[in-house]
Amino acid sequence: MITNLNDFLHQYFTIHDCEITTENKTEMTIRLTRELDQVLMNRPFYWHYMDKIGREGEPMSLYLDTSTEKKDNNKEWIHFGSPRLQQIFHHIKNNARFTILYEETSGDNKTALHPWLVTNIMVHYCGKQKKESIHSMGLQLINGMMKSDMMNHMEGLSMDLRMSDYSFTISPIIKPASGFRRIFHYLENNLLEEDMQWVKDSRNALNEEIQLLDYFFHQQEENKEILEKEKERLTERLEPRIEIEIINAGLFYLTEESSRHIIQ
Repeated sequence: MITNLNDFLHQYFTIHDCEITTENKTEMTIRLTRELDQVLMNRPFYWHYMDKIGREGEPMSLYLDTSTEKKDNNKEWIHFGSPRLQQIFHHIKNNARFTILYEETSGDNKTALHPWLVTNIMVHYCGKQKKESIHSMGLQLINGMMKSDMMNHMEGLSMDLRMSDYSFTISPIIKPASGFRRIFHYLENNLLEEDMQWVKDSRNALNEEIQLLDYFFHQQEENKEILEKEKERLTERLEPRIEIEIINAGLFYLTEESSRHIIQ
């Protein structure tokens, strides 16, 4: 699960070549690239005009605050569930759904790279009160070791789309498809151990709303169709359920030393 939103955003903007001009534990100023300005700032006419007159254009900056509560500091409050964060997740899903990366090595010696299936997963809690959580999971595809907070464990590792000289990969014993099933099974078991009071609250709220509807529509046969549609709408809104969605995933090949460090 992503526990530090500030670190996640720092990583996201850095990967996309944006400049972090100021930053502390909860605030950051980001100088966007043209690509991310077009993705996040909703200025299609501006960029269309720049292209038409042959100018490069001026990307905007973002001023973000990841505090747990909104502050009066003229910065955009970004949090789980905020439109800006959903916009970023949508961009990640559309542009980096699956990747294969290799840990960089010195290229001086033969180095074996061990396969890890790494996936970031969004869990949606639907019902009376909606909430979301993000889980970053890693599965070593040789020995089956599972690690949560995988992105944090990999922080500081240099990854590349191309393998360094003299490096070679070890074939997975666990196939990625089987790895996904293991990760989903692990998540489902963890979810079952959570406090499920919200499920009872949602079902009680749904039953109360349906009873209220029945009361108002009682013996009004001409409104029967409307009643059924209202019940469907209520059920869609209040029926408790959990939806699991993959944000992105990748096959990451790491050195034995890095793998050992992560497993510890």
